[in-house]
Amino acid sequence: MKLRIGTRGSPLALAQSRWVESRLKEIEPSLETELIVIKTSGDLFQNQSPKEAHEASLSPQGTKGLFVKEIEESLLKEDIDLAVHSAKDMPAQIPNGLHILAYPKRENPQDVFIGRGGILWKEIKPGQTIGTSSLRRQIQLKMAFPEVNAVPLRGNVDTRIKKLEEKSLDGIILAAAGLKRLGREIPSAHPIDLDAMVPAPGQGALAIESRVQDDLRLFSQILDHGPTRIAVEWEREFLKTLGGGCSTPLGAFAEIKTEGLEMRVFWSKEDGSRARHLKALCKDTSLRSSFIEDLARKVTA
Repeated sequence: MKLRIGTRGSPLALAQSRWVESRLKEIEPSLETELIVIKTSGDLFQNQSPKEAHEASLSPQGTKGLFVKEIEESLLKEDIDLAVHSAKDMPAQIPNGLHILAYPKRENPQDVFIGRGGILWKEIKPGQTIGTSSLRRQIQLKMAFPEVNAVPLRGNVDTRIKKLEEKSLDGIILAAAGLKRLGREIPSAHPIDLDAMVPAPGQGALAIESRVQDDLRLFSQILDHGPTRIAVEWEREFLKTLGGGCSTPLGAFAEIKTEGLEMRVFWSKEDGSRARHLKALCKDTSLRSSFIEDLARKVTA
């Protein structure tokens, strides 16, 4: 048996796909695999000017899904057999005929702050310039520190770290999971408290996508991590409830507790107005949809 695994070509995407590839071979030692690199619209987006990127983010699709669209098309055309995505890049709606085969155990979902000269998050001062890659992070940064300058920062993880020095930034914000998967140990990288920076839905998790018709249950049974699937699916339902593919900045993080499931959410308008954080506990998880709809109403009220 041979599995063709579709992936983006960034260092992080390749590291994630190679990890999945190694796990598949642990499950089935005789398995043949091939990584197939697919360039996505999101890769082109990262090389656009700030003006072009902003215009793209205002399209009906927004930026959500730009890193998976061409890979999903390859799955549907049967050019590949599996796709490895960062779950946070997945739009709320998956194309007919595809499904998430597995969510492996999630890495740290938090964002981290890397300050020039070891500056800590709590030490950020008015007027300092912080680079971030998303509107979600920019707005939450401004909620915590209204007088800082938040500037766009695109590119892969190494590029963003390099820009910390090249652009004379005072700090940057990255995802903790990306640093971990790349093996980047940065002593000055400090996790930002979830009360201050709610992650993107699915952040820290991988999503392994396949065709519904293909019988890959063996891999699903071994690779899928139940608590991660539950949490990410709650977060993705919140994303779907608020529009899924739009460019509205939002965050969601679900965590299983002894007494139920706790959700932290963030939402604001694109200009940063009406920005809000909310945290709520669902004691009866069978009421997921109504709980999330209520939470969405409250955070956008």
